[in-house]
Amino acid sequence: MRTAAAVHVAAGTLLLTTLAAAPAGAGPADAEPRGTATAAARAAAEGIDFGACPAEQELPGTVQCGTVRVPLDYARPDGKQIELTVSRARATGKDPEGGKRKVPRQGSLVHNPGGPGATGMYFPMMGALPGWKRLAAAYDLVGYAPRGVGRSAPLSCTDPGTFFKGPSKAPVHPTAADKRERVARAKAYARGCAERNGGSLRYYNSLNNARDLDVLRAALGERRLTFLGSSYGTYLGALYATLFPSHVRRMVFDSAVNPDPERIWYRNNLDQSAAFEDRWADFKAWAARHDDVYGLGDTAREVQDGYDRARARLAEEPAGGKVGPEQLQAAFLQTGYYDDHWPHRARALSAYLKGDPAPLVEQAQEYPETAAEAENARAVYLAVECNDAPWPTDWAVWDRDNTRLARRAPFETWGNVWTNLPCAYWRAPRQRPLDVRAGSGALPPTLVLAAERDAATPYDGALELHRRLAGSALVTERDAGSHGLAGGANACVHGHLEAYLLDGRIPGRRASCAPHPEPEPASADRRTGEARPAA
Repeated sequence: MRTAAAVHVAAGTLLLTTLAAAPAGAGPADAEPRGTATAAARAAAEGIDFGACPAEQELPGTVQCGTVRVPLDYARPDGKQIELTVSRARATGKDPEGGKRKVPRQGSLVHNPGGPGATGMYFPMMGALPGWKRLAAAYDLVGYAPRGVGRSAPLSCTDPGTFFKGPSKAPVHPTAADKRERVARAKAYARGCAERNGGSLRYYNSLNNARDLDVLRAALGERRLTFLGSSYGTYLGALYATLFPSHVRRMVFDSAVNPDPERIWYRNNLDQSAAFEDRWADFKAWAARHDDVYGLGDTAREVQDGYDRARARLAEEPAGGKVGPEQLQAAFLQTGYYDDHWPHRARALSAYLKGDPAPLVEQAQEYPETAAEAENARAVYLAVECNDAPWPTDWAVWDRDNTRLARRAPFETWGNVWTNLPCAYWRAPRQRPLDVRAGSGALPPTLVLAAERDAATPYDGALELHRRLAGSALVTERDAGSHGLAGGANACVHGHLEAYLLDGRIPGRRASCAPHPEPEPASADRRTGEARPAA
């Protein structure tokens, strides 16, 4: 999900095909649960043979790697198998305060960073950071690449060599011709996914990701799972908690996706586009407060005008021959995810408007050497979201809903449409989204972390997940919007995370934390061009 203000979509207007709502797996209703139990038992017996990580992963020697086998189709657990790559850093057992006290090991902490399509293979490296020392002492930090990602039976939908096509345009209000071009592109992409992956494509979905997680739990030798899911990883965790409640030990939902089946995934993306507009406004207001550093204007309107001038100029003459309006948009979209990007983006925009394109080119250009990884991530993202649920199959529905939304949320609306539009023309069967919920006593206490102004996973999603999981605790960072709070800059939030994972303590039903400090403005060092704190 790339998408918080609610967007009304009238009932019955999605024109969803009944065929698209058929389950992806064939066979009796209990085939997949039985197949999961079979695969988990096999994985528990085999374990994971951890050893040195492949050189291309560029992981330190403290991290080991291995693989776990899972069925492509859980209804046929003895059929085709695929391998998921796994990484692990053993619990250090060391007193983080430097004393001689031995810290008891609490098992494995498994992380999914979201996407869908992101790899978690680098998660064990978090243990080297000061804020993670206490958790790394008690837990094996375990990451993995979900099915389709990286070396885990990778998906591809187009030639990576043609994936980056910059410089490219990104009109705020696309013409009818622009829309026809994008529809044709979406149809071609969906066709490429079907042709390159064949009948396997249907098995890349969130329910199978949750089943894979249970097989991984068994392979690690854990009777119950301790899990940290971020962004999309929260939806994966919510599915896991619904499917395997007795297998949950502790579970953290960091920046929660709205799990309401009616919002997976089309409506969630509408909500996301609306929320990005609010977060873009936060960035513009911040830049305006620091007009003395950036010279972008002392009002949000003036900052927007500067951005619009840059967009228009790039449409006429791409910066460095590489950065057009679409690359500009992709770079500045990061301001909606993480406020620590604000100083760098403001500096780049300021420099470009003053005649120096170098910082903007550095931050916004697409690098051919990363094209294969980016193409793989997008293929998995679309396979999972398109397979997970019905989507509107009539372009007129997308056009109507997003034209209406773009009038008040122009920053991200159409970019979000073009990312997700292949789902309108998808050629694999669709799942019916699971009704995520847990009644009183069904789960041990779980922890939800959320920022009130998160754009990528709007705050309403955290409220809905908290409502659906009885016994969960919700920790809110007020008046803040960075996406992904676990281990971040807010000591209050991190304290609740540690108390829960280390001691099982939750802060009642709800708790709140003051926002972390806004980033300090940074100007360019005249000698190096690097950002430095403003005087």
